[in-house]
Amino acid sequence: MVTFIEEFGLIWGAFLATLSLTAVSGALALVWGTVLAACRVSPIGPLRTFGMVYVEVVRNTPLTLMFFFWVFVAPSFGFVLPLGFWPAVVALSLYTSSFVCEALRSGVNSVGLGQAEASRSVGMTFSQTLLRVVLPQAWRSAIPPLISVLIALTKNTSVAAGFAFTELVAISFRLANRHPADVIEVIVGVGLMYLLITIPLGIAAQQVERRVAFAR
Repeated sequence: MVTFIEEFGLIWGAFLATLSLTAVSGALALVWGTVLAACRVSPIGPLRTFGMVYVEVVRNTPLTLMFFFWVFVAPSFGFVLPLGFWPAVVALSLYTSSFVCEALRSGVNSVGLGQAEASRSVGMTFSQTLLRVVLPQAWRSAIPPLISVLIALTKNTSVAAGFAFTELVAISFRLANRHPADVIEVIVGVGLMYLLITIPLGIAAQQVERRVAFAR
């Protein structure tokens, strides 16, 4: 592990870059995914259609193609983003939000229909019912699968290595070229850095799932 220790400064910087990319993209994906889920269960037809089309198109589009669009195609339409971090954030957020939407929609479907009917019977609008009654319960049920989505997001940040963002995979390529005799050591070390993010998320998912099961 001599090479890993000697180059730990570079690896740690790449770890922080991966962590920040995961955190920012995850937060934006949760917000936009919640809006999409609200669209998908909305009584307004065009909103339901928009949510359905968005999810089906984006979820079935390769993530690499999403990156390619925001790095190379979007600038020709006037959407110019500084190369590196922000195109990666946009691509990952838009892509991950489709999975967040489906996880939340499953949570919404798990809420008893009688609760929504009771809310409407006391004069609450659809928006009030959704925000005050349905979504809070849906979020509690959806937290375990949402954490799984965030774990997948963490691993998907590796795609940014091919689009001018220096994260863990990009650093592993650089160090492998610099120390060809220690490629396995570098790869194992970088893999362990990913585990520092994904294992705590997995443990959190298990704890939340137990609490939700107990609450039910």
